[in-house]
Amino acid sequence: VELLKSDKLYCLTEIQAAGSTFGNYFRVTTFGESHGGGVGCIVDGCPPRIPLSEADLQGDLDRRRPGQSRITTPRKETDTCRIYSGVSEGVTTGTPIHVLVPNTDQRGHDYKEMSIAYRPSHADATYDMKYGVRAVQGGGRSSARETIGRVASGAIAKKILKLFSGTEVLAYVSQVHQVVLPDGSVDHDTVTLDQIESNIVRCPNPDYAEKMIAAIDAVRTRGNSIGGVVTCIVRNAPR
Repeated sequence: VELLKSDKLYCLTEIQAAGSTFGNYFRVTTFGESHGGGVGCIVDGCPPRIPLSEADLQGDLDRRRPGQSRITTPRKETDTCRIYSGVSEGVTTGTPIHVLVPNTDQRGHDYKEMSIAYRPSHADATYDMKYGVRAVQGGGRSSARETIGRVASGAIAKKILKLFSGTEVLAYVSQVHQVVLPDGSVDHDTVTLDQIESNIVRCPNPDYAEKMIAAIDAVRTRGNSIGGVVTCIVRNAPR
């Protein structure tokens, strides 16, 4: 009876979406669904006259791209980005930067069973309970494909910080399930991106990288997955 009162019902139906815009001075809005036309971002607040091209973003997008190895998602996407605004003659104009990555490997039929069943450990049930609607194909906005907009905008942010204060941002896998890199086995002052990229699990210690890959393979062949830890290093962070 309490829930049927008009004021209670109003509270139930007026649902605030979480939003997809982050930041104050450097503002990023991500958009798109996993199996829609494409995904990307709008970056507002980027300073003018920063040299920027699609190639500056593509390197990081290639590192994020699915289908790179047997231990990642098998989806095949080139993740080729296009910049549609905010850059003129190779430099930023200070206006919003629009980056789009089209989806090409759209296989909506792969998710037919999801229309009648929620996936474990996914956001299906949460979206349905909160909004009363959800994207069945690939999880929509809750897919890891949404991170493309974050990667592209992060590449722009890294370029600004590099020019401003020589800031470097690196990250590597330091744990997969129960395989843990010992403390001090990676020198954070000297480790390089090439060392991190030297294997498919992106761990700069070759011996532990092999152990991590073996741990992933052991559960992958059973159709399961396991978690891990990423360690991030920031050098020359501005005050």
